Amino acid sequence: MNSEIIFYSILLIISLNFLWEKYLNYLNYKSLNNPIPKELNDIYEENDYKKSQDYNKEKHKFSSFSSTLMFVLTLLFFLLDGFLILENFVGGITLNPIYSSIIYLFIIFSITSIIDLPFSYYSTFVVEEKFGFNKTTVKMFIVDKIKQLFLGGILGFALLFTIIWLYNKLGNSFWIYSWIIITVFSVFLNMFFSTLIVPLFNKQTHLEEGELKNAILEMAKKVGFKLNNIFVIDGSKRSTKANAYFAGFGPKKRIVLFDTLIKELSTEEIVAVLAHEIGHYKKKHIIWNLSLGIIQTGVILFLFSRIMENEILSSALSIAKPSFHVGLIVFSILFSPISNLLNWGMNVISRKFEYQADNFAKENYSGKHLISSLKVLSKKSFSNLTPNKLYVNVNYSHPSLLERIKNLEKIDFKL
Repeated sequence: MNSEIIFYSILLIISLNFLWEKYLNYLNYKSLNNPIPKELNDIYEENDYKKSQDYNKEKHKFSSFSSTLMFVLTLLFFLLDGFLILENFVGGITLNPIYSSIIYLFIIFSITSIIDLPFSYYSTFVVEEKFGFNKTTVKMFIVDKIKQLFLGGILGFALLFTIIWLYNKLGNSFWIYSWIIITVFSVFLNMFFSTLIVPLFNKQTHLEEGELKNAILEMAKKVGFKLNNIFVIDGSKRSTKANAYFAGFGPKKRIVLFDTLIKELSTEEIVAVLAHEIGHYKKKHIIWNLSLGIIQTGVILFLFSRIMENEILSSALSIAKPSFHVGLIVFSILFSPISNLLNWGMNVISRKFEYQADNFAKENYSGKHLISSLKVLSKKSFSNLTPNKLYVNVNYSHPSLLERIKNLEKIDFKL
């Protein structure tokens, strides 16, 4: 296989991925006109449902425009030898292979971030603002972006520098040590994300004493779940949308409630949501997801190490000498069809875990209150109540609202 075939294979894969996503999004867009299932008839008044459809349609149009522009710019970058031009530019700065790769990838990251910035701004201050979700100020938006870039620079490029250094020192066997380092890094982030990263963006406070805390602790005690850390996060300063999540392991585990969640749901509904989150922990879903991610990372690193020094891959981008950064770019594109299949498989597993967590909440607290909480949250976020089945199968990490309600109604509610 020569470099020309590789080059056109890259363009073909990029185009097919784009067309596949376009097709799925089109199917999902069409599904917005479907009638509401009878199980969901009580969620919206007619005017509110029309508004939710308008919101999802506007998001689709905006996403379609931005993805098409990115697709065109990507193709142009390939066809106009953008990678070769960038290689020559970096070569004029340094010939050190480690620094060359870092600078090269940093420039690619910077270009992508700059292109994405106006889209992110429009999504926040036009689309989300129009439908009453956005609470972010321009100042907060800018500060958030600076913090994200700073964190990405420190964490991302520190990790990348280590991997590139290992590659230049160890050759193909670098993947083993890189895998170990990424695994340690992933476990560390899972344990300390809420205590180290979240406070940079949001304020977390202990849930105050009262009816809600007592109800949560009573439910946790009933299912044998030791819980000392219940926090409230000020999500309302950025959006009206509500959420709750579970983080950490062992003594570092904590439940985090958005203040918007507490505002919108009753005590019973909040406890039902938390029973679902505790179900994930009791069923060891967090460990399973982390383990599957680690295995997937190991497989990807191994495959990458087998082909990255192939001169045909670099010459496909008109670059004579193989390098870590060129190999990474070409491999990430050639591997994307397999990556898409792996992501689909992970979503299948994730949806199964969601059913299990729902069942745990139903069996140990209340299916009725979990259903009512899901309906309220869907209404408040203008969720698509009639998503296309194929789109759900490929892209959803959670079952659709209708599927979750049907599952919860399979047996009698536990009151």
